[in-house]
Amino acid sequence: MEKREQKTYTKFTAKMAVNLAAPHTWPAAIMPTLIAVSAAAAVGPLSVTMCIALLVIVVLMQSAVNTFNDYYDFVKGSDTDEDNVDPSDAVLVYNNVNPKAALRLAVGFLAAAFALGIYAIAVAGIIPLVIALVGALFVVLYSAGKSPISYLPLGELVSGVVMGGLIPLAVYQVLTGVLDFRVLVWAVPTIIGVALIMFTNNTCDIERDIPSGRKTLPVLLGRDRAVFWYRVALLVCVAALVSIVAVWFTPGLIVVPFMLLASYPLLKAIFANSFKAERRLQAMPQILSVNIALGAFYAAAILAASQVSLVL
Repeated sequence: MEKREQKTYTKFTAKMAVNLAAPHTWPAAIMPTLIAVSAAAAVGPLSVTMCIALLVIVVLMQSAVNTFNDYYDFVKGSDTDEDNVDPSDAVLVYNNVNPKAALRLAVGFLAAAFALGIYAIAVAGIIPLVIALVGALFVVLYSAGKSPISYLPLGELVSGVVMGGLIPLAVYQVLTGVLDFRVLVWAVPTIIGVALIMFTNNTCDIERDIPSGRKTLPVLLGRDRAVFWYRVALLVCVAALVSIVAVWFTPGLIVVPFMLLASYPLLKAIFANSFKAERRLQAMPQILSVNIALGAFYAAAILAASQVSLVL
């Protein structure tokens, strides 16, 4: 019997692992964490050690999402070198490496996050574990299976709620010991902001998603309507942020004019984007910059209404 020839792969490197983790997308996890930390500062002393641990956990979770998504898109043939992506953002497409190495890396990111989460559970009890398990479930369902969430018109909602909503809820509970569902209201700007990251990606990818069977929200809406609702969502995000500061963190209104002035050039640039495939490499940095700017000023507004006390 003829022996089946085994494919030879190139070495999977640390640089490839970092690229799969996609640090440029980490604001989707860091900003919601920053908002929760800022809100917790109004309640009592903050543990610097715990804040750092929680930040590492959410970054690991975000890295797992990115790596799982790249792995499943590659094995399903959804990703190609014609998709107007930076080679560093498509490791499996541009490098002859074993895709199973990426799968193992994604599982490793999740395992590391849960291992570090033991510290948070020991301090805050089982609630953050429950929230983390729900988040992990959606991490896997987002990319895996015959009908992953990323192939449905639910991707924006799920990514927004999980990253932008559940992260602040869990982080606030760990830092304060209180499961306060007002946090989900305070997190509305980050929920919309994270959802817009996915909306950006999917709107730019309409032409490639249709042949691969994806029925994302932009595919169903069409580019013109998708861009219209994208802009509406961005305005709602800013309005929600200002309203929340006005109602719950009123002294922080002093920060709002600076936020609007600093964010205006970023918002103007992304409003002018056509979100066509060839503009993807401009659109993604633009929406990430908007998230960073709005998130940082939002955190500053919350802190302006708080008396911060830090302990190790």
